[in-house]
Amino acid sequence: MENRTYTADATPGDTVTVAGWVHEIRDLGGIAFLILRDTTGKIQVKFEKDEMDDDLVETGLNVQRESVISVTGDVEEEPRAPTGVEVTPASVDVISEADPELPLDPSGKVDAELPTRLDNRTLDLRKDEVKAIFEIRAEVLRSVREAFRELNCTEINTPKIVATGTEGGTELFPITYFGQEAFMNQSPQLFKQLMVGSGLERVFEIGPIFRAEEHNTPRHLNEATSIDFESAFYDHTEAMDACEHVVKSAYEGVAENCQNQLEALGLEDEFAAPEGDFPRLTYEEALDKINATGELDEPLVWGDDLSTEAEHVLGQEVGEHYFITDWPSEIKPFYIKDHDDDEEVSTGFDMMHPSMELVSGGQREHRFDHLVEGFEQQGLDPEAFEYYTKMFKYGMPPHAGWGLGGERLIMTMLGLENIREAVLFPRDRQRLSP
Repeated sequence: MENRTYTADATPGDTVTVAGWVHEIRDLGGIAFLILRDTTGKIQVKFEKDEMDDDLVETGLNVQRESVISVTGDVEEEPRAPTGVEVTPASVDVISEADPELPLDPSGKVDAELPTRLDNRTLDLRKDEVKAIFEIRAEVLRSVREAFRELNCTEINTPKIVATGTEGGTELFPITYFGQEAFMNQSPQLFKQLMVGSGLERVFEIGPIFRAEEHNTPRHLNEATSIDFESAFYDHTEAMDACEHVVKSAYEGVAENCQNQLEALGLEDEFAAPEGDFPRLTYEEALDKINATGELDEPLVWGDDLSTEAEHVLGQEVGEHYFITDWPSEIKPFYIKDHDDDEEVSTGFDMMHPSMELVSGGQREHRFDHLVEGFEQQGLDPEAFEYYTKMFKYGMPPHAGWGLGGERLIMTMLGLENIREAVLFPRDRQRLSP
């Protein structure tokens, strides 16, 4: 809109045209106020009924809440107004009238359940606290990209329609691809490994992944955003260093650039970037810590995966972001390399928030014979993955990397109760639309 002024830029003494949504109307008799909202904030529009044209007053005060309007008028200082200024309108133009029956209240005065909010996401994002989540999400992705570039990574984009799953199994969404069976990709894992054998060497990707898991929990999605890293000539410890750098950078970016959004969420006093090195516990040390609490019905033994309850117990003990290293080989994917001096222990690691797992990674098996052997041990057909395995015959360097759940990072960073709050249009077992 030509000559439009954002509400945050309206300065006393100026004549402006502001445009946005009708947030609220307060009629006090001889005087009334309309609160107009745009992406930068809110501004008060004052109607002194006896001193204004009747049609102007009627247009401004009879418009439905959440209608889109533009207002042209003089900006005046008014300490009692929500933002310290107000507009005395010379004209009000109703651009798009809203239905009086709204499915939810964008002012937030009346709460709505999460399913209702997700069914009406456009209205939901008109609330400051909801919009703040996605502005923070955008800053996290910006900061993460900057951190990767500090590590001299090249950004890549890998296929999301594939002939085989990354890890096999039943967690695949099948699709018909010109008469052939294909799948939505579970992970860019195999493709990013191929890239470290190319001239790029160190890469990252931020993109969607698809898991056909029949979960219905507050922390699982069937379409999620994966933040992936892979580097040639890295071992698992260097990959953990890179992971720590990226996660800290995400927090630091939000702390530096999202104060208004943190305030909208009520987090301005408690939000802080992690300091110091993330503790690194071996899997065995993690089991010992969990079992020592006595909070599980049955003690964990070598080879057990960590349940949600076990993760919570350990998170309470550690109390900050941390790594679990040296996982048993038998419970890590075929592409994770074992330690040279102990084939029962892998170089796999997880990076944890006190409440849940955020990252899975490790050093990769770069030796062709060992890689094929790993396929066979996990019941996978190496021939189905020939596009991947054959490149390991042509000089594949040692390499390591990881994948970070983007929504989980936002969820834990902001203390959200449900991961769906960190996704514009979540996909889960019950939700395919909008």
